[in-house]
Amino acid sequence: MTTVENRSTSVLTPLFGKQLSDVAQPVEVMTLLVEIPPGGKGLPPHKHSGPIFGYMIEGEMLFELEGEPERVVKAGDAFFEPGGDVIHYQDANNLPDATSRFVVVMHMVPGQPMLTYVDDDELERRRDRRAPRPQ
Repeated sequence: MTTVENRSTSVLTPLFGKQLSDVAQPVEVMTLLVEIPPGGKGLPPHKHSGPIFGYMIEGEMLFELEGEPERVVKAGDAFFEPGGDVIHYQDANNLPDATSRFVVVMHMVPGQPMLTYVDDDELERRRDRRAPRPQ
């Protein structure tokens, strides 16, 4: 199973991983439980090698993808990330007093990391692709 570099206080727990060879293109699939402590900022800006389907179990997440305005995902909501070259800017806990938990099913390119962090230079080069920030 792929290991995860973690630069935050969020707890990332791989639950299941499997490479699928019987689809048109080989894909590795991983189910991950993500727990973000109260007020936690989540992961720094990053990209995923493939699409992600998620479900918010508990709490709220401030969620922002490149080209989309930030939004709050609440318990019971599902969400999607296209992966590839799209930057995932935010997955912060929107609650100051409760842990937020969600499950994601990640479709990854075999042999590539499930996520790669985006450096400051790339963020600056692509700043025009980020939706306007709330005042």
